[in-house]
Amino acid sequence: MSQRRRPLVLAIASLLAVVACSPATTNAPSASPAASSSEEPSPPPVALNVGLGFIPSVQFAPFYLAKQAGYYEDAGLDVTFQNKIDPDLVPLVGEGRALDLGLADGTSVIPAVSQGIPIKYIATIYGRFPSVVFAKASSGIAAAKDLKGKKLGIPGRYGSSWIMLQALLRSAGLTPADLDIVEYPDFGQGAAVTQGAVDAATGFANNEPVQLRLTGVAVNVLTVDSIVPLPGNGLIAGTSTIDAKGDSLAAFVAATLRAMEDIRENPEVGLDAAIKEVPDLAAARDTQAAILDATIEVWSGPAQEAHGLGAIEPADWQKSVDYLTSLDMVPKPVTVDDLVDTGLLPGG
Repeated sequence: MSQRRRPLVLAIASLLAVVACSPATTNAPSASPAASSSEEPSPPPVALNVGLGFIPSVQFAPFYLAKQAGYYEDAGLDVTFQNKIDPDLVPLVGEGRALDLGLADGTSVIPAVSQGIPIKYIATIYGRFPSVVFAKASSGIAAAKDLKGKKLGIPGRYGSSWIMLQALLRSAGLTPADLDIVEYPDFGQGAAVTQGAVDAATGFANNEPVQLRLTGVAVNVLTVDSIVPLPGNGLIAGTSTIDAKGDSLAAFVAATLRAMEDIRENPEVGLDAAIKEVPDLAAARDTQAAILDATIEVWSGPAQEAHGLGAIEPADWQKSVDYLTSLDMVPKPVTVDDLVDTGLLPGG
């Protein structure tokens, strides 16, 4: 080998030796876009059909806000709302096909479970029972005892308003026979109070009394919260749905409670969400704002003030079971564990 080529050969040999002794890099993970594209795709969102009340309303603002703000989407959910009345909604939720979740109060849940409908109450929305009796202050009706002999309007002798009324009357030693009860199947009892056709009526704390006050009339409202702690409206789900979609239901509950907290901090965001969902509400924005303010007030009862929005108080449910049993509305015995599932609440 010539003297001129010898240094070059030695240099190449040295370079090969260095490469051979260096850590292998050919199999190292690549940061290139091509490599990242091999990552597993996100799972498709879980579809949830949710039954709200019969008429789209500002009262459902947390659900509208959670959907519009992307809280449900961020939780991996594809949420669709339907509007149903309780007698239709409860069995549909129990079947678990057309509806995954729904809103219902304890006076609907307890008899339904007693009759074999497989549902459970999984989160409180209304911590105070919203059904009330209201009257103009000028009527002189300021307590349950004042209802004796008075004319009272009610949609019918059924449902949460009828149960609430009996509890209210019982607290004063009265029965429905002590009143002149006028039925309004078209739910016109609120207008009847305004027009003076009846002395008082059943309604909802966040609806009829609010609208009557907005006309400048002083209103008295009678509630049952201190008499019997009837569970207010909350989220219900079928037991089969809980088994199949428990994680998704828990995510829905958490997202909804987040929206409730947002609205409690700033009611305007809830009002805007409701108007976006139901544009006709904009025609009476001030009225809707007042209804939303009253709705926020009934979200928190003692249990929610102590443990946070959504909390369920088992002791209150037992008292409600005992009360409905006294009205012969619980054909087969039920326990609180048959009725509620706290495991889907945040931290549950």
